[in-house]
Amino acid sequence: MFLASDAYAMAGGAGGQGGASGGAQGIFMLLIMFAIFYFLLIRPQQKRAKQHKQLIESLKPGDQVVTAGGLHGKIAAVQDAVVTVEIASGVKVKLNRSSIASTKAEAAE
Repeated sequence: MFLASDAYAMAGGAGGQGGASGGAQGIFMLLIMFAIFYFLLIRPQQKRAKQHKQLIESLKPGDQVVTAGGLHGKIAAVQDAVVTVEIASGVKVKLNRSSIASTKAEAAE
């Protein structure tokens, strides 16, 4: 019985408030949350993706690079989607272009 009276008291207080202003306020809060997510998560990710795409497109033989796996080496050849990286004297590996994380100049910054 004690719990039922508390429930009725809570329901009565909520019914007295305006429902339309609560709905508008809820939508406003959703818009604010979306704006926060956009500026803190989505926009920086798009910026990083754009920078990585520019890096991938600008690769040329002789560049010192670091792969996503952590290998450091020098680009020996560049093809359409494949980059040949020399990681030691006479040791060359073929990698996808997208696996290049940065150039040595960028890694130092």
